[in-house]
Amino acid sequence: MIINLSQQHSLISNWISEIRDVSIQQDRMRFRTNLERIGEIAAYEISKVLPFVEKEVETQLGIAKSKVLLEQPILTTILRAGLPMHQGLLNYFDKADSAFVAAYRKHEKDGSFQISLEYLSSPDLENRILIISDPMLATGASLVKTIKCLKDEGKPKEIHIVAAIACSVGIEYVKREEPTVTIWCGDIDEELTAKNYIVPGLGDAGDLAYGSKRQN
Repeated sequence: MIINLSQQHSLISNWISEIRDVSIQQDRMRFRTNLERIGEIAAYEISKVLPFVEKEVETQLGIAKSKVLLEQPILTTILRAGLPMHQGLLNYFDKADSAFVAAYRKHEKDGSFQISLEYLSSPDLENRILIISDPMLATGASLVKTIKCLKDEGKPKEIHIVAAIACSVGIEYVKREEPTVTIWCGDIDEELTAKNYIVPGLGDAGDLAYGSKRQN
């Protein structure tokens, strides 16, 4: 399943507009805050499809019947660009466990690249609900490799992917390789450049959030 959270106008489409806007992007704090907000809205939307259980809660005046999450998910992000969205998800799933993956594009002289994974910290994922955040879903290669790596830590019963902006090419690749995942997008673009960057996209989310890096 693929959910585009901007199909109906809401605050999330305002924040997507701001993270795209070159006149606003220079404010790193605002950029990170908007990614965090998108993560929060995604958490709220995902929570609607997670299993709940009815619980009796004692108040000062009686007993109230409430619905609460049956279990907490595991929140995973791809360093470094995913950290603000991860924090947004964690703000709402505040009792969740967390996992972290370091993945990056290792560029070759001919312009091609390989996805390199050099770090993984994760709890046991067996039969757990896994939510992976990555601001930009471009080719989908890093997400697919991340999922396969995470499955070595246990097989999740559900996988949700959260992206601020996704490309339809990357969505198709992820769904082909991992057909049971659910993808939640702030918005969807249709085009990739020759260097596999999303158009119109927004640029490099990691650089905009934390500053430019030395190229490999």
